[in-house]
Amino acid sequence: MAASDIVDTAVAAGDFKTLAAALTAAGLVDTLKGTGPFTVFAPTDAAFAKLPKGTVETLLKEPKGALTDILTYHVVSGKVMAADVVTMNGQKVKTVQGAELTVEVSGDKVVLVDAAGNRVNVVKTDVTASNGVIHVIDAVLMPTK
Repeated sequence: MAASDIVDTAVAAGDFKTLAAALTAAGLVDTLKGTGPFTVFAPTDAAFAKLPKGTVETLLKEPKGALTDILTYHVVSGKVMAADVVTMNGQKVKTVQGAELTVEVSGDKVVLVDAAGNRVNVVKTDVTASNGVIHVIDAVLMPTK
């Protein structure tokens, strides 16, 4: 088992600076340092950069609203490893935010479909932490249309 929790593991990886700043602003760091286990679909800095200009800055100004919804939409209770995910084609998974994601599996490729119909690729799996697992995604999931 990894020594670092989900937050410290993401920070150490280096390409989750925007995610770490957003978690801090939304007051979710302590939650994700908690017992868990959690499965986090973590957008990279490049994924956040794909959002329309000014989106991240706007969200950071009101962290307890839409930002919290978006961040908790990237978290699923339990430790779901890649080996589990590949058996879930077509299944919906409930996020901590309350809305669902749809899992699509094609060979070794996993795509998450959010509530807005956006398709997000899982680009790296099974980054283990002491209280769960991180799967890296290439775009930000949106809980509403």
